[in-house]
Amino acid sequence: MHDRLNRLAAWPAAHGRATVTRGALVLLALGAACRPPHASVDPNAPLPANAENTSVASNAAADSLLVDLATVTPPPIVELRYATSNNFTGAPLPGYDANRAFLRREAAAAFQRASTALAAQGYRLKVWDGYRPVRATNAMVAWTQRVGRTDLLRDGYIAERSRHNLGLAVDCTIVDTRTGAELDMGTGFDTFSKAAHTYTASGTQLANRLILRRAMSAAGFVPYDDEWWHFAVPIANAPRFDRVIR
Repeated sequence: MHDRLNRLAAWPAAHGRATVTRGALVLLALGAACRPPHASVDPNAPLPANAENTSVASNAAADSLLVDLATVTPPPIVELRYATSNNFTGAPLPGYDANRAFLRREAAAAFQRASTALAAQGYRLKVWDGYRPVRATNAMVAWTQRVGRTDLLRDGYIAERSRHNLGLAVDCTIVDTRTGAELDMGTGFDTFSKAAHTYTASGTQLANRLILRRAMSAAGFVPYDDEWWHFAVPIANAPRFDRVIR
């Protein structure tokens, strides 16, 4: 979670949403041209106010830049934990009104490359979080203060300004398409301990983490060593979004 939309055209016009007709066509058109540049800085590091765009983009901008991962081929399994009570706060977070995962188009194109590569190996990606509305991140921070867990901010497990807000980070795992079971990664999602650090695992669990890490890295994502499930794409000066996921 540390730095942790189109079918948006289907979002009701009554809510003032711009019509978006990209989806899979966007991904196909982008192709290799959307491969993100190599990061000159760690894209998983916390966002300092003086180093990234601090504004929140309009909903129209979100509609034009965010892609529904349901349009990826093959599509991932989506289980947005923050749209449910099955997350570390024990309650759905604001801004998650539907079980739909989105990424900014460059990251969505990279995600499709990873999905295609893993499918050839008999695997399917499962997404726990992608684009995260700013209001949800604010709620996470408020939760740490309310329950006396500000150590999670200090230790980097929760970011006050997250690349998930930019649509550039994804939290995911792998499912074996033959059995439908998740690969054994050694810990669950949002395990706030060293056990979730990629290289603290061994044997089959480490091997499984590295299958995911290598596929995501080859596709253009940068892994986060402290959370085996977290990957981000380096795009400079990307705006934050607060579009509600519906």
